Amino acid sequence: MHDPDAALRATLRYHRQIAGGLLAGMAVLTVLSHVLPSGYFTELLRAAATAGLVGGIADWFAVTALFRHPLGLPIPHTAIIPAQKARLGRAFGTFIANHVITGAELERTLARLDLPNILKGFLSDPEATRPAAEALAGLLPRLLATVEDGRARKVAARLVPRLLGGPDAGRLVGRALRQLVEGGRHQDVFSFILNQLKSLLIEREGTLQSAIEERVREQGGRLIGWALGASIARRVLGQINAELEKMEPDGSELRAAFDVWMRHEIGRIESEPGRAAEIGAALRQVLAHDTVKVWFWDVWSRMRIALEADAARPNGRAVGLIEGALANFGAMLASDPGARARVERAVAGITGSLLPAAQTQLADFIADVIGNWDAAVLVEKLELRVGKDLQFVRINGTLVGFLVGGVVFALMRGVFGAGSQPLTGRRGVRREGVKP
Repeated sequence: MHDPDAALRATLRYHRQIAGGLLAGMAVLTVLSHVLPSGYFTELLRAAATAGLVGGIADWFAVTALFRHPLGLPIPHTAIIPAQKARLGRAFGTFIANHVITGAELERTLARLDLPNILKGFLSDPEATRPAAEALAGLLPRLLATVEDGRARKVAARLVPRLLGGPDAGRLVGRALRQLVEGGRHQDVFSFILNQLKSLLIEREGTLQSAIEERVREQGGRLIGWALGASIARRVLGQINAELEKMEPDGSELRAAFDVWMRHEIGRIESEPGRAAEIGAALRQVLAHDTVKVWFWDVWSRMRIALEADAARPNGRAVGLIEGALANFGAMLASDPGARARVERAVAGITGSLLPAAQTQLADFIADVIGNWDAAVLVEKLELRVGKDLQFVRINGTLVGFLVGGVVFALMRGVFGAGSQPLTGRRGVRREGVKP
């Protein structure tokens, strides 16, 4: 079975051998310094080797105490990492959350990432936008279901008239009508209304004729009603149909007048705040009416069923519309610096608002992960990744101890002379001021 940490194990073992070999070398030099003939250099070697041995042992103890009990002895304040892993996990998580994942760091990271450019590249790739559109379309039934909730209906019933019933709503209607007129679609609406009126007159001709005859009898008496009622009714209906026929051609005066009237009213809505407010108030009254509410929710229910059925089809209109919207958004990011700036501000605002909660959750997550690790696994993973550097601590401690021990000996001998070294006196070497 392949060991992913095999290289780390070999590296740690190699540096342990170096540190251990250096410590053993200091022990050998210390013993040797007591065997060699006495003299200045022997004493210098003894002092340096002893200091190196002590420094190496001290650093070995310190490094080992991080991960386990030295020599297996339960010495207090050793095996620090396995004994304190919960506290260390909490401290590490808090440090990462409060000093690494900060608002300033996130802002710098987002600036380096250039999210609008990444988003533009993603949205310009049809192979990426198609699955995204299908995923978003799959979410439509859930989103639509939330609107069906009773509370959502109540909120929508209160908010929709307010949102669509102010001056802004009037101006929005003006812009929509402006686009309708500029595209010539208002004439299509006009034609539709004319056709509906003509169909209604044909369908209700008998009823209308009877109503006109009755009105003539009421105003002129039964005799005139009997003699002229039917004739007057036919002439009235004929005149109405003739006027409607005059409106039918594209170049008719009535259509031109309708066009002028539409443009005039749109100009008033766009330029006169009072007119826009009147349109908004009218919309609010219409939308707040109980009959309109019932009609709206009935239309919404039918629309929802159709949308859910369409969203379930991979080649449905919903998927196509969402895919087209994503592609258009990508094109807008490529050509509109203002759109890029808005995306950056939106991302910065969202991350800034979510950061405090995210920091707390991140700290808890790191603390839970480290706290739930097996102590032996935690020690092994940490030691494999920092153990090489810690072995250099042992190596440096041994070498620095050796050098410092030699320097201190040389300084002491230079300042205080041979009398500062009582060991030489015990070896029979004549000390200054003492007779043999």
